[in-house]
Amino acid sequence: MKEEKNLEKYNESVFESIKHLDDYGHEYWYGRELMKVLNYSKWSNFELVIEKAKSACELSKYVIEEHFADVGKLSIRANKANVTIKDYKLSRYACYLIAQNGDSRKRVVALAQTYFAVQTRKQEINEKEYSLLTEDEKRLYNRNLTRKGNYSLNQTAKEAGVKNFDKFHNAGYRGLYNGETADDIAKRKGLRYREDILDNMNEDELVANLFRINQTKQRLIRDNVRGENSANNVHYEVGKKVRKAIADIGGMMPEEMPTPEKSLKEIEKERRNAFLESAFMEH
Repeated sequence: MKEEKNLEKYNESVFESIKHLDDYGHEYWYGRELMKVLNYSKWSNFELVIEKAKSACELSKYVIEEHFADVGKLSIRANKANVTIKDYKLSRYACYLIAQNGDSRKRVVALAQTYFAVQTRKQEINEKEYSLLTEDEKRLYNRNLTRKGNYSLNQTAKEAGVKNFDKFHNAGYRGLYNGETADDIAKRKGLRYREDILDNMNEDELVANLFRINQTKQRLIRDNVRGENSANNVHYEVGKKVRKAIADIGGMMPEEMPTPEKSLKEIEKERRNAFLESAFMEH
């Protein structure tokens, strides 16, 4: 299969290679170029995906026009007639939503979902600033994002009818961690009773969970999921798909990722103590 043969080409450089910058340094992608990378042959089919992504954008309380700008491109037909064809200038967030709503049977779509999810989160701070953060600072940053993400996911799950949140979150963990629950993960990491597993993950493991959290929230909203069992099933399915995306890319499985020597609570405590000591010395 052609897609399988060329799968190794679909990495970060592919999506970066079709990125454009405007006069102010703002990045964007053209819809028709993204369509080709995601292996869609017909614009009409791809435009249906864009419409779904625009709806998700609106549900997330973002201004559609800021992320999906209508543009026209000049095209010369075989009879040398000039025609204007429809296209979009897409933000990174728009590409992320398009990947979410794309054909899940296409493995390249799963790779795009992972790439744009991670990069969209990093855009919340300047990319250069993110690259200059220490490993602990990156962990703290992504832990804060998972905290916000879980809060938003819980609100969405509650609206869907979820009451047993431990069971709901374990469904997601079981999908992502090949059957492991939160307690299983904690035991494997050698954590104390009720110690937060997210506080004991490295950057990559946090990003994988952040992807799971956000994808589940979007799926619950997009499919208008109702009922606790249905919501749990969605969380489990999304966890499995995120796991498959990691496997397709050739990444390390989350349960194989090393547990950091210090939890984020320990690091935060050390920072507070250092700050207080510094403040005391100044006085």
